[in-house]
Amino acid sequence: MCLPDTLNTPASNAPSTASLIPPSARSPNQGAVQAAFARAPQSLRSVPSLNSLNDSPYSGAAAGRTTAGYQVNSISDKFSLAPDPRTWGADLSPNHAEPDDYLHNPDPRRDRKHDRGGHVLTYRGLTNLGCLFVLTAGLLTLFAGYPMISYFTRHDISLNDGFNLGGINASGQLPSMTNDWGLIDVDTPSSAYTVTSFADGSEWQLVFSDEFNVDGRTFWPGDDPYWEAANLHYWQTNDLEWYYPDTVTTKGGYLEITMSERTMNNLNYTSGLISSWNKFCFTGGMVLVSVSLPGANDITVWTMGNLGRVGYGASLDGLWPYSYDSCDVGTAPNQTINGQPAAALTNGDPSNGDVLSYLPGQRLSRCTCPGQSHPGPVHSDGTYVGRSAPEIDIFEAQISGEPLTGQVSQSAQWAPMNAAYEWYNTSGNFAIANPSITALNPYMGGAWQQATSGVTETNQSCYTGISGCFQTYGYEYQPVYCSRSPNPSHETRQYITWITNDQVAWTIDASGMAADSRVNISDRPVPQEPMYLIMNLAISPNFATIDFTNLVFPAVMQVDWIRVYQPKSAINIGCDPKDFPTAAYINEYIEAYSNPNLTTWNGDYGQPFPKNSLLTQC
Repeated sequence: MCLPDTLNTPASNAPSTASLIPPSARSPNQGAVQAAFARAPQSLRSVPSLNSLNDSPYSGAAAGRTTAGYQVNSISDKFSLAPDPRTWGADLSPNHAEPDDYLHNPDPRRDRKHDRGGHVLTYRGLTNLGCLFVLTAGLLTLFAGYPMISYFTRHDISLNDGFNLGGINASGQLPSMTNDWGLIDVDTPSSAYTVTSFADGSEWQLVFSDEFNVDGRTFWPGDDPYWEAANLHYWQTNDLEWYYPDTVTTKGGYLEITMSERTMNNLNYTSGLISSWNKFCFTGGMVLVSVSLPGANDITVWTMGNLGRVGYGASLDGLWPYSYDSCDVGTAPNQTINGQPAAALTNGDPSNGDVLSYLPGQRLSRCTCPGQSHPGPVHSDGTYVGRSAPEIDIFEAQISGEPLTGQVSQSAQWAPMNAAYEWYNTSGNFAIANPSITALNPYMGGAWQQATSGVTETNQSCYTGISGCFQTYGYEYQPVYCSRSPNPSHETRQYITWITNDQVAWTIDASGMAADSRVNISDRPVPQEPMYLIMNLAISPNFATIDFTNLVFPAVMQVDWIRVYQPKSAINIGCDPKDFPTAAYINEYIEAYSNPNLTTWNGDYGQPFPKNSLLTQC
């Protein structure tokens, strides 16, 4: 084979990659060509290298080389491989046997046993199956077994003598919480943890108490977990005093409310009112309070439904003193529609034109149209439950008679009203335990309320200006939700029983406030609303003529303790119970509950009454 003339020309100054071909790549038939490509220009070797292909880890890389024919000086030379793999020294013959060939060469005879399959009854098979079983069992237990185990083994929280944070636990023990108050005061004696019902003799459980044994307590907003003192004028009863929080404190183991001659906000007296509104409420049960009366002033301990805040007129407008769950004329303004019934326009309040009612109508009635603002709940027929802010007075102190005698009026206020305010005070509807000291109050109501009241003589020594002894007052009541049992024998008796000096004073049954066809109204049930506690010391001409000559200032009302009991099977405490909620409604209209200068719902507050289906407003 002849070579082209171009290969005989002098070498170019450009490097040739052919110089990377080692001498071993030469063959006998290509000696001249390979020799020509094996020589590189001298100019690329100006920098000597300390390495040589003789040092290459590949044994065949320098085979057949001589230093005379080729000078090895670079690192690239050291790690270069010839294009022909046969020069690397490896046996590339397909017949060359390697140790792992059996893995790549199937053998039907050899593998026949394995192809037929085997069994798991080997150590390895059993181990694998056991692992799978454990994993499967664990997953089933976690996602299926655990929920079922939790459901069937859970235990309901015991209500056996255990009530809320700070209550009595199931062992009859009380928590001792430093700088905090539980629902039951740790100073309450164990003998007071239960009480016997005056109605049926059953044992009732203490659910709230305050012994007032810690001196120096204050009742400004946020100071106390259960009580807050008012800072307002109680215009509703034409009081002559300004209620101010610094008039209420604890001293010597008592709660003290002090009335003083002190000018404030254009009034000549200051005094105090505290309440547990929206802090502590109860539904059903018994409340007892131990009090030493101050004398001629108006002292009151009472309760009201949580939907109305005492002293905040807008919140009470259209709710007080209703206790009603029917859709009829009793929910209408002035208790009439188009001038009917006639009995609502006569024999009423003589100081208000003889009309029966000046009330604006029940704001949250059973007649409320669907979709209107109402706290609920809803009856099975889709109508709203009538809601309100009823009032039950533990007592209101008074001095009257000839000679002047200390007495307490114990009453409930109602709306809508009976014709001429005449409730059914007949035998079987009420009872007086001791007629020698208790009688029905001749006052039965006016244009703003109907009253059922008994007046009882007090222990004439239990006044702060005399012996300073304390007397216990209270009431026990049983409300029942308005749904009736088809079997009358299964119905629970509804009643209110008032207590004076640890004895029953008088009782009214729900039958005393039954429906009155004369004014087309239905029965007024014993209040089912969550009730809160109120205590105040006032002076007002609304209740009796004030004997300013014999008034002594400062006048001090002292309360030794207050306690609330409920049947063990019917514990119901809290201001927002599920079946009679209040929180959402209060929060929606919070200004009415926080601004005492708003006296009416429509006028001052500017809110409409919900539409009434009876008045064809839906």
